[in-house]
Amino acid sequence: MNRTRTFVNVHVLVRLIEIQRVLLRHGLDDYVRATHLYRPLRFLFFLSPGMWFERRRQASRGERLRLALQELGPIFVKFGQAVSTRRDLLPTDIADELAKLQDRVPPFPGDVARELVGRAYGQPAEAVFQEFDTTPLAAASIAQVHPARLRSGEEVVVKVLRPDMRAIIERDLEVLHALADLAQRYWADGRRLRPREIVDEYEKTILDELDLMREAANASQLKRNFAGSDLLYVPEVYWDYCRNDVMVMERIHGVPISDMTRLKAAGTNIAQLAENGVRIFFTQVFRHNFFHADMHPGNIFVLIGNPQQPRYAAVDFGIVGTLDPRDQHYLAENFLAVFDRDYRRVATLHLESGWVPAGTRVDEMESAVRTVCEPIFDRPLKDISFGRILLRLFEISRRFNMQIQPQLLLLQKTLLNVEGLGRDLYPDLDIWNTASPILREWMRERTSVTSLVRNLRAHAPQLMEAARGLPVLLTQLAQRDHGAAPAASSGPDLTELREELRSAGRRRDAVTLGAALLLAGMIWLAAGRGYPWLGWALLACGTVKLVYGVWR
Repeated sequence: MNRTRTFVNVHVLVRLIEIQRVLLRHGLDDYVRATHLYRPLRFLFFLSPGMWFERRRQASRGERLRLALQELGPIFVKFGQAVSTRRDLLPTDIADELAKLQDRVPPFPGDVARELVGRAYGQPAEAVFQEFDTTPLAAASIAQVHPARLRSGEEVVVKVLRPDMRAIIERDLEVLHALADLAQRYWADGRRLRPREIVDEYEKTILDELDLMREAANASQLKRNFAGSDLLYVPEVYWDYCRNDVMVMERIHGVPISDMTRLKAAGTNIAQLAENGVRIFFTQVFRHNFFHADMHPGNIFVLIGNPQQPRYAAVDFGIVGTLDPRDQHYLAENFLAVFDRDYRRVATLHLESGWVPAGTRVDEMESAVRTVCEPIFDRPLKDISFGRILLRLFEISRRFNMQIQPQLLLLQKTLLNVEGLGRDLYPDLDIWNTASPILREWMRERTSVTSLVRNLRAHAPQLMEAARGLPVLLTQLAQRDHGAAPAASSGPDLTELREELRSAGRRRDAVTLGAALLLAGMIWLAAGRGYPWLGWALLACGTVKLVYGVWR
């Protein structure tokens, strides 16, 4: 056990030194100094003639950073992809270079891809496809995509995992776990920021990307969610050709969303396109509770058959997110409270959700949230930066000892991607007025009688099982009440006590009967066996009896 732990620590140390070496070799000395990891070792690296030769060949700082991230591997490339959408937070030269990581990562040889495809099918690629182009359409950090044609004639794209991807990613995950463990133990903010849980959450996300059958299922679900919608098109999955390391989908011919020149030349309604992007995001998160969580420009295309009604088309469904219903509810309430400038409600919701410690003063947190949110209203998106707002909220979270919620990090990342897309498309977009109606409609539907009946119908078996145990529960309550009655005695005090006990019993009976009638009405409506008026009558009687008992 100790030998294994020592091996792992040495392995991690070697990788950390390798990271430092790559950064220094690309002339990124400032990043090494900022990390404070093995700083003395940088002088040893400077002695290497090869390093200085390569440093002299490098161009701009943006290109050096991009090349370093590419050399370090997929986890670092994904970091570059994530921050590349935030041009408001990055210098232009760095943002331009990191944008190349979205779909222009150096590909692996096409012949290797064809060999991997043949290995997945157990027969040569030529036996499966009428055509298979070894020149990739796009190359990303984990996989690359090749155009092909099925024997039946359909144009498709074939996504192929890079060789030895799992081993490479598991190596860097080991480094992240080691760093998170150190941070949790020795960093002052470690307990609040929960780095171990964050890395655990990221590990699940990145390993899911290595299973292309899972990605195909994600695409199929997203396509079903937007069936009949004019907002988003999802390509068809060809299940017979999908394997764990190969996926085949319909080929789409859209304009990359980053190609503003082509979009404007075609007369695309850019303002409508930007608004639709916000609608798609909030619809996925709240109405479907299933959202595409890798919405960088390399994964988004625009179908402009009708330029005035442009339609998004998404690819790469390796990362999707869902929310716990409780978190989903609190997030929607928080958004609406911010839209309404009800900062006290924001503070109260944070307390109710357990995101801040129970002893937090509501008035102090209300004031802090007001300070962050008030300046952003009545401004177009070009004047608002969610990135900067999140930094300010991060400062507030430190002040109030607010714990990071790892399960929400994927959503926050996606929100930043959506904002980056909207900023590039149409800086004057009013994100508040676009999102508010969607959230309000969702909240109304969630609390409607129709939604209640639908939920009751879905849970009818559990309700009926609970109803079977109700008579036993009522009998036990009655026996407990009788057993608690005092022995017969005389005197005015005991007479008043008996009367109070009888009154309390009547109140308890009224509440119990009201609850039973409510439950019976719900079960009747959920079962849907006709005579719905009877179910509503039981609900009404139960409500009246319950209110009467509580009032008494």
